[in-house]
Amino acid sequence: MFKLSEIKELIKLVDQTSVQELEIENEGTRLAIRKPGRTEVVNVQTAPIAHTYVPAAQAPIAAPAAAETAPAAGPDRSGLHPIASPMVGTFYRAPSPDAPSFVNAGDKVHEKTVVCILEAMKLMNPLEAEVKGEIVEILVENGQLVEYGQPLFLVKPE
Repeated sequence: MFKLSEIKELIKLVDQTSVQELEIENEGTRLAIRKPGRTEVVNVQTAPIAHTYVPAAQAPIAAPAAAETAPAAGPDRSGLHPIASPMVGTFYRAPSPDAPSFVNAGDKVHEKTVVCILEAMKLMNPLEAEVKGEIVEILVENGQLVEYGQPLFLVKPE
């Protein structure tokens, strides 16, 4: 079984190197860390779904242009600090289904405020804000699967 501190350290090491993918098996537990950046095209048919991997270098040229114009249509997010997921897991806004959410839009937070729980490998990992400010927007839904590095909250720093 991997400790959370070990997983965080491995993520940092992969992030700081040119390694794109790391898989480790320890005492029957397998851990896979992959850097984002792959583009996957999914062809949906009435028959079973076929997955086709398209390397980023061969991705359609129109997609990046559309991505560049999309933020201009939304609200101005400059100056906001994203709280990103440190791991792949399931996002939970509250400690249990019948409990109130850790934070809501408009709430003030400080560096040690727990903003959510991320479930990974059946472990519940509290995520702290790591910044002092006000929660402006919650970017994911309760129970949603999130990726490593995916923004979860936007905070207006104080």
